[in-house]
Amino acid sequence: MTDRAGATSRRAVMGGIVGLGIGVPLVAACGGSGDAGGGSPSTGAIGKTSDIPVGSGKIYAADKVVVTQPTAGDFKAFSAVCTHQGCVVADIKGEDIDCTCHGSKFSIKDGSVLKGPATKPLEKLTPTVKNGEISVS
Repeated sequence: MTDRAGATSRRAVMGGIVGLGIGVPLVAACGGSGDAGGGSPSTGAIGKTSDIPVGSGKIYAADKVVVTQPTAGDFKAFSAVCTHQGCVVADIKGEDIDCTCHGSKFSIKDGSVLKGPATKPLEKLTPTVKNGEISVS
């Protein structure tokens, strides 16, 4: 943007500076860890071992993680994203992890399909227990 004499106008320079001032923070705010909404869960602690009932589990919907304890002290972790159509599982009843979107059920022991329409097990994750807290990777 130049004026009639061919020099860059103050308005064009100021507009560019203001645009950068606004654009850079917006780009930074939209950037991140490379997670496009699905992806791997965080490696920080997501809960306490005392929150996971023996013979059942807990869904951490915000982290898209299910942590189960099929037997005392044996913690398992799975993606909470149903392999049928990508809904987040919603409930754990007894030894079943239930996706209420279409009725799929998965085992708290190994994430395997107990009832379709899902045909693939929940993705296995690695739980780590330290000082009574659980982290998942």
